[in-house]
Amino acid sequence: MQSNNLKVLFMDIGGVLLSNGWGHESREEAARVFNIDYTAMNRIHEFIFNVYEIGSINLEQYLDLVVFNEPRDFTKEDFKSFMYAQSVELPGLLQYMINWKKSGCAFRTISINNEPKELNDYRIRKFKLHQCFDAFISSCEVGMRKPDPGIFKLAMGVALATPDQCYYFDDRPMLVEAASLLGINAFHHQGFESTKQILEKL
Repeated sequence: MQSNNLKVLFMDIGGVLLSNGWGHESREEAARVFNIDYTAMNRIHEFIFNVYEIGSINLEQYLDLVVFNEPRDFTKEDFKSFMYAQSVELPGLLQYMINWKKSGCAFRTISINNEPKELNDYRIRKFKLHQCFDAFISSCEVGMRKPDPGIFKLAMGVALATPDQCYYFDDRPMLVEAASLLGINAFHHQGFESTKQILEKL
């Protein structure tokens, strides 16, 4: 039976530790760089991306549907390289989390993120996210995406924790609310300094 002193930190990745993996700003820039009709590309993206995020299709299939649905004067590898390059570390929090873990923090740390597999795997490797997370609950691996309550319940099951033992940070208020409705102590991440202050109080 778990100790009442157990504490689990759940944290989003995109918009918290790193830039969003494939957000609208990146897609707009891709349309500019590759001379693609953004409106047409984004219409298909919005229709299919949720399916990609839960692992039902892979990156090749996503690109066939969204970008390479007509002849292009660039390759898939060119476009993939652009996609991966959009991931950058946001200031402060990632290194703070790594140092926090190394210092022997009392929390188990688990990410809960909506991410397609290829981007998810790349970002974990590139930014060495294993240094700050004990486990990853990624939509592409579990077949659910936030705000589905199931993904939060799965994370609590993996941690063998009750909602009151869990703390969650996300940059999207709707997802903070989704976690709060399950009894999780959820916080809106608005920047490194404010989140750092909350973590230090915990």
